[in-house]
Amino acid sequence: MRALVLERIRELSLRDIDLPLAVGPGDLRIRIDTVGVCGSDVHYYTHGRIGPFIVNEPMVLGHEAAGTVVEVGSAVTGFRPGDRVCMEPGIPDLTSRASKLGLYNVDPSVVFWATPPVHGCLTPEVVHPAAFTFKLPDNVSFAEGAMVEPFAVGLQAAAKARIAPGDVAVVIGAGPIGIMAALAALAGGCSRAVIADLVDEKLAIAGRYPGITPVNIRREKLADAVARETGGWGADVVFEASGSPRAFEGIFALPRPGGCLVLVGMPVEPVAFDVVSAAAKEIRIETIFRYANVFDRALAMISSGKVDLKPLISHTFAFQDSIAAFERAAEGRPGDVKLQIKL
Repeated sequence: MRALVLERIRELSLRDIDLPLAVGPGDLRIRIDTVGVCGSDVHYYTHGRIGPFIVNEPMVLGHEAAGTVVEVGSAVTGFRPGDRVCMEPGIPDLTSRASKLGLYNVDPSVVFWATPPVHGCLTPEVVHPAAFTFKLPDNVSFAEGAMVEPFAVGLQAAAKARIAPGDVAVVIGAGPIGIMAALAALAGGCSRAVIADLVDEKLAIAGRYPGITPVNIRREKLADAVARETGGWGADVVFEASGSPRAFEGIFALPRPGGCLVLVGMPVEPVAFDVVSAAAKEIRIETIFRYANVFDRALAMISSGKVDLKPLISHTFAFQDSIAAFERAAEGRPGDVKLQIKL
């Protein structure tokens, strides 16, 4: 089957590759319609690895997807051919201790699309468990369905923050995940969100949403902006979504006493951490890794109109132009938030 294959660092090809398409009793065969280009996909393309996950052999990219059911496994109920769906790309061992605790996202044996050595979904058809497949409501497009996966990351972060109605949030990083974390925080009860970045174009996109105040930290210290917005008290919750080591310099000046810091971005190397400043305010620190038990909630929030992700889709490429899509994503154009590929 034809697929977008990462052959090695900086080398992609559109070619035929053998992929498993046998439909088990609990599976669905799905014709892919739309796939989002994720930062992790791009990082594998440009660097060949993310932490311990190393691309040692050709791998099909892509894990943010929506499509149409074309075949249903013998034991599956609730789905039929023609259903429009999106797919949660991580398949855990449901008998594992982590899964039994409800933490299947940190199951050591989870199988996740486009994470070495597992192939992704940038190919016309995939087989996926029905248990991790979700029907798209009629008012949710395939493009929006392919945005559920990254929005689930933002929703996981908002859930970990334990937001109370009226909270003020700060988000460091106005990339796709940062903006989605801000939107999830607002939908989850925050009264407003300050979002910080170095790039005016990305901040302008975030600033179009009601309740989001953009701050360019080239021109203003984030701590000063947060103090101004909160009367000097500090933010109730801070989301670090940039992954930049520099973001940790003075980060504990941002939350209020007893506030929360949620670590979303993943620095490529260890960072310095000011334990005393965190302890002096009794800051609660949370971490996230992907998501668990929020995919259906993310989809419901999109369907209800609580969040509108359509403005974040910067450009859509045809499948035959997938390599160009990744080359553009690797450029990091200031005005791009989410690129998608339509099969």
